[in-house]
Amino acid sequence: PFRVEHPAGGYKKLFETVEELSSPVTAHVTGRIPTWLRGSLLRCGPGLFEVGAEPFYHLFDGQALLHKFDFKEGHVTYHRRFVRTDAYVRAMTEKRIVITEFGTYAYPDPCKNIFSRFFSYFKGVEVTDNALVNVYPVGEDYYACTETNFITKINPDTLETIKQVDLCKYVSVNGATAHPHVENDGTVYNIGNCFGKNFALAYNIIRIPPLQADKEDPMNKSEVVVQFPCSDRFKPSYVHSFGLTSNYIVFVETPVKINLLKFLSSWSLWGANYMDCFESNETMGVWLHVAEKKKGRLLNIKFRTSAFNLFHHINTYEDNGFLIVDLCTWKG
Repeated sequence: PFRVEHPAGGYKKLFETVEELSSPVTAHVTGRIPTWLRGSLLRCGPGLFEVGAEPFYHLFDGQALLHKFDFKEGHVTYHRRFVRTDAYVRAMTEKRIVITEFGTYAYPDPCKNIFSRFFSYFKGVEVTDNALVNVYPVGEDYYACTETNFITKINPDTLETIKQVDLCKYVSVNGATAHPHVENDGTVYNIGNCFGKNFALAYNIIRIPPLQADKEDPMNKSEVVVQFPCSDRFKPSYVHSFGLTSNYIVFVETPVKINLLKFLSSWSLWGANYMDCFESNETMGVWLHVAEKKKGRLLNIKFRTSAFNLFHHINTYEDNGFLIVDLCTWKG
């Protein structure tokens, strides 16, 4: 008989939906956990891969699930809860996928007539807040995040969702990576693309200071410290991470481009998802930009290499007057 293979092939386990826990459970420990190890490990990832009969098609689309391991005197407990993002809550309420994700298009509400659907297209693209990639601290708070302008404040003890936060209200970026750098004193650095001078695209490095004596939310003191230029006025490169040393910021601009015109126009007209708006411009190669961190000054030097793809910076450090940038890349 004819059988349709799961698109994930042998990795189906990654796409299995799980249920959240009502309270922490005792973990089974193989070997021995050191008794001096105390604290919690927080992670998040996809945990729900279908809503009713509608599947999510990409690993980056599963709804955000927070995981927590608590370590105390050689014992470990495990807890997990879904993040109550808009994407999740609306999907649970309407029993269908409501917000378009990285690789899954959200079809219009079948209950709405053609005219109300047509006019809803002009209200702008609804950007997902599915915070499934990372968790990081800002001051005394913790945020789950994806790569859009929405991050979600969570309670690290109970894993409850507190509120959605829009980065656009604090600093000039259209989105930010899910891989910020958190320094020893609590300073947070991140990068996001933005519209710079004359509506040309650029990439802003943002800094969120640690908690000050006045106890004011550090988000209110966010600022842009330096701006990197974009090689193409209308097509920003996809940015997943960046490099940071004690003195320098390194931004690697790859030929994987986001076609903004396609993103803004065709999204509502022919059912595009985020992935459909990516294209490659291999002739540009890869540009490496460097800025001085403390002065917030773009250095007038650029390094160019042949084209490659990049998600993660492994490490960036200074060694005897050299800047070492260690990347996990692949061709094509």
